[in-house]
Amino acid sequence: MPLLAPFRSGFFLLTSLTLTMSAAQHDFFVGTYTRTTSRGIYAVKLDATTGALSAPSLAAETANPTFLALHPGGKFLYALDEAPAPAPGAPVGGVIRAYALDPATALLTALNREPTGGGSVTHLAVDATGRSLVTVSYSAGQVTSFPLLADGRLGPRRSFIQHTGPLGPNRSRQDKPHAHSVTLSPDNRFAWVADLALDRVFSYRLDAATATLAPNDPTSVATPPGAGPRHTKFSADGRFFYVLNEIDGTVTVCAYDAAPGSARPIQHISTLPAGFKVTDPDRAAEIRLHPDGRFLYASNRGHDSIAVFAINPTDGLLTNVEFAPCGGKAPRNFALSTDGTWLVCAHQDSDSLCSFAVDPDTGRLTRVAGSISVPMPVCVLFVN
Repeated sequence: MPLLAPFRSGFFLLTSLTLTMSAAQHDFFVGTYTRTTSRGIYAVKLDATTGALSAPSLAAETANPTFLALHPGGKFLYALDEAPAPAPGAPVGGVIRAYALDPATALLTALNREPTGGGSVTHLAVDATGRSLVTVSYSAGQVTSFPLLADGRLGPRRSFIQHTGPLGPNRSRQDKPHAHSVTLSPDNRFAWVADLALDRVFSYRLDAATATLAPNDPTSVATPPGAGPRHTKFSADGRFFYVLNEIDGTVTVCAYDAAPGSARPIQHISTLPAGFKVTDPDRAAEIRLHPDGRFLYASNRGHDSIAVFAINPTDGLLTNVEFAPCGGKAPRNFALSTDGTWLVCAHQDSDSLCSFAVDPDTGRLTRVAGSISVPMPVCVLFVN
């Protein structure tokens, strides 16, 4: 059965998404580590009525495609090859791969690959025009940009930025710059890069037409010392910026001023229940906002839960709703379906994915019975 079937008239589509689809299902890809039995990127279907997940099918065989990004036109997909950090003196090898996406078969056809010229790559984002891709290296603390050609292929590297600066107080985790993720602003003018070791999220001006980056002024927003910013998201209206901090297991809420591309912290709230002490060094992992903008979700490794927050529409502040068991071990990543009805969580350490129904009024999660097996899943990317 094709992964992506023709869509029924009136079904809600993401802006400029051109993949054919069915109102009866949501389709997504899973990025993995190929350290054990995984062979690359997998395609999965979610039943839009029951939330049940299909058996995964191999969409592309490739090494360590840990994070994925979809072109805004829906015809191309980009993946990291998160190679291990190189040995001292060895050549570095960060690589980005481009694929054409066939909606009839859910297969990905390799187009080309481009080296970053830096350390192993960790996260990536495609700009709203589909002309630029930005990626970061955790191991080397670097930011790189590439042009995207009309046929979906990657052009040679355009910008290369090395992070430097004072390190945070946690010397076991904050030993050198660690650029962890990149998020593009709603107006597509800025790329925000969270650096776990520097306790800062850096703002870079993006010229999408040339795929180039330049430091913004102001250059960054600071999180509390030792927080360890990991992933970030903007509110749908662009008024607020949410920073998930891995080390201390918190979310820093910022008021966002779009004109200069600046953020100001206004709240710092835990993603864990009061009194819970995490001993595992890996804590918070992923942050997502509900498509309607009313709820925020954050995953906790160690506690193995998803924290659910209500968002105040006036001031952007968070109020905890619940801490839902995630259904597996080490919820490295999760994502909401495009209509916000379902949430799929990927558990890196239990080689599984499970789904949840999302309450439209409260944001609460209800586990759907069953799970599917995918080796070391670390990214969930819905395409409809």
